[in-house]
Amino acid sequence: MEVINYTLLSDYDIFLFKQGRHYRLYEKLGSHLTSVGGERGTYFAVYAPHAQEVHVIGSFNSWQPTHKLYKRLDGSGIWEGFIPNVGKGELYKYRVTAESGYTVDKADPYAYLFETPPNTASIIWELKYHWRDEEWMKNRWRYNSINAPIAIYELHLGSWRRAENNRWLTYREAAEQLAAYVKELGFTHIELLPIMEHPFYGSWGYQTTGYFAPTSRYGQPQDFMYLIDTLHREYIGVILDWVPSHFPTDQHGLVYFDGTHLYEYEDWRRRYHPDWSSYIFDYGKNEVKSFLISSALFWLDRYHVDGLRVDAVASMLYLDYSRKQGEWLPNIYGGKENLEAIAFIRELNEAVYKYYPDTQTVAEESTAWPMVTRPTYVGGLGFGLKWNLGWMHDTLAYLSKDPLYRKYHHNQITFSIWYAYSENFILPLSHDEVVYGKGSLLAKMPGDEWQKFANLRLLYAYMYAQPGKKLLFMGGEFAQRTEWSHDKGLDLHQLNQPNHQGVQRLIKDLNRIYRSEPALHETDFNPEGFEWVDFNDWEQSVISFLRKDNTAQHNILIVCNFTPTPRTNYKIGAPKGGYWKEILNTDAEEYCGSGWGNFGGVSAKDEPYHGRRHSLTLTLPPLACIYLKHIRITTNQ
Repeated sequence: MEVINYTLLSDYDIFLFKQGRHYRLYEKLGSHLTSVGGERGTYFAVYAPHAQEVHVIGSFNSWQPTHKLYKRLDGSGIWEGFIPNVGKGELYKYRVTAESGYTVDKADPYAYLFETPPNTASIIWELKYHWRDEEWMKNRWRYNSINAPIAIYELHLGSWRRAENNRWLTYREAAEQLAAYVKELGFTHIELLPIMEHPFYGSWGYQTTGYFAPTSRYGQPQDFMYLIDTLHREYIGVILDWVPSHFPTDQHGLVYFDGTHLYEYEDWRRRYHPDWSSYIFDYGKNEVKSFLISSALFWLDRYHVDGLRVDAVASMLYLDYSRKQGEWLPNIYGGKENLEAIAFIRELNEAVYKYYPDTQTVAEESTAWPMVTRPTYVGGLGFGLKWNLGWMHDTLAYLSKDPLYRKYHHNQITFSIWYAYSENFILPLSHDEVVYGKGSLLAKMPGDEWQKFANLRLLYAYMYAQPGKKLLFMGGEFAQRTEWSHDKGLDLHQLNQPNHQGVQRLIKDLNRIYRSEPALHETDFNPEGFEWVDFNDWEQSVISFLRKDNTAQHNILIVCNFTPTPRTNYKIGAPKGGYWKEILNTDAEEYCGSGWGNFGGVSAKDEPYHGRRHSLTLTLPPLACIYLKHIRITTNQ
């Protein structure tokens, strides 16, 4: 089997690659089954400009360096060649000999499939699949719109559920179970912690080596396609976590790829990520930009993914991120902003929305960087959505306090609305809050058993009432008692207990109401859709506000009582007369609450209050949130 000098790359491909604007490199680099001169085989292409030699070694040649690739003469730094009679399923690596003499066996950065870790070889594969999600793909612009209800169920596939002997579910085993569960709960989307191949399972996928390969722990690429296809056919969107911020230093991966710092920055003050002991991509290299943007578009193209949540954006934006003085290099203007990363992020988002305008990119950005979700043409970063981590921290800090002291921290529960419309926010209660000794959401709540569950129900209803899309990590939907562990499945047996059933029932009802009431989702990013009724009652730890739809005709009145004291004859202003139906009460008995409430609703009185012509006299249940919907004008007020 001799290597034939053959190419899939045109001069235009090379030009785009060197310009940093080739966004479909997965069609050209890597391994591709094809025919040359009537012979079936595999074409290989790898970028290694400083290599002296590159051989393909694998199961087909006993892992010996007998098949040397040809280096292109156009200065592209690409080695390529066609090997006859090497087909699908063969294992392979590139044996790279650097100009310095350094020799290393590398996995293919563009491989579609890898061996199951701890093995590290790439596998020749193809991505043929018969999709059956035409209806979803044709209409998904509706479901991904910023005006649509978006309620995301975040999960780690390896620990969502387990099979016998604590075995992972395969993609196909999980498909129907996950689709049925998410549909029953009423979530609109799922978000998967990084599914891309990663050597260390305990990294949850955030230490990625296979930027074009779903992890083989759960099956083959077509199995993952089947999972997405199944979810789409149940009208459930799929968002993937994606990590362009750093990569692990495993020898078979991208690090020191051709004997030089090819993918990473050369200077250690920019190269090394102190938080994760990993390396940072050199965003100033055009070839690296082509690699990363190709990876992003790959999942949207070949896997029909509906959105990408970009991890650790703040660490990309700031050169001094997690670094002390003297441990970072300023930019050319002396500042701490990573200008190359900023340019890359903008180009990434422009490419995504150009080619896949019915998808969304989501920024996990933890600082006050301005205009993260504003278009690049006005100076923004161009993301569609951003996690509101400030809201999350303030809200959990407030709810974790003893209700006796909450009145002294009232601003923590009201402050977020003042910046709620500065970005297109998602309100996340994510995996980051239930690991590393932080405890579960239930464990964060103060008080006895009853108060813990009541506080949690109050938290969820408050979140769904606030402007912004919603995200809840798995286990939270039934108040799992222990924090998340990636080594076992969720504690689903807890659903045999009434309190946990009550929380899950509440989540179902919240998703139903959120999806069916335009006032709760249509104006998430329009300040005219929110109006305070009263945020000054710090003494009793009560807040009340209105959510309005685009017409401002359909109002939902939300009242939250953050103390365990029921409050009768509590008066608040109302924008309209008539009957206000209590459409949600987190203290209802069906949620295992104590049953305080307003007997289904209350009629407004023609008594001005809170600057409004009408008022309501309510019973506020303990540690509870109620939703009231205006139904009609009555004549007997």
